[in-house]
Amino acid sequence: MPALITYQTPVQADWVDYNGHLRDAFYLLIFSYATDAFMDRIGLDSDNRSASGNSLFTLECHLNYLHEVKLGTDVWVQTQVIGFDRKRLHLYHSLHREGFEPVLAASEQMLLHVDLAGPRSAPFAPEAVDRLEEICADQTDQPAAQFVGRLIALPQ
Repeated sequence: MPALITYQTPVQADWVDYNGHLRDAFYLLIFSYATDAFMDRIGLDSDNRSASGNSLFTLECHLNYLHEVKLGTDVWVQTQVIGFDRKRLHLYHSLHREGFEPVLAASEQMLLHVDLAGPRSAPFAPEAVDRLEEICADQTDQPAAQFVGRLIALPQ
């Protein structure tokens, strides 16, 4: 099955720095929009969030800046589910552009399903679990996520 593309955009003028490169924060913005689109795919769209009072909160995010991205570049995010349990979702986003094979940037994220009334953690609805299981089944032939589980450290 083809990769799951969750977000596409050209790099906007107000997203670039004095070097003409995509600013650090806007990589995360692009990945954040991809997470929003993924939420829609599993039934956690704005209507569902309003009706159920549930949403996803980001617990942790690791971001790898791998290649420069310049103004006007058309980019897209591919999303893989690394795993999930009753309340948590482990996602991997990778940023790509046409005509360039290597990953431009990667973001590993741990998300928590939350009852906003608490706020407190809450189990996923059965419908969301079904959709997550379907996505995982569709992704069995995808290459392994390349930049997962990395640590920041200087060599000792």
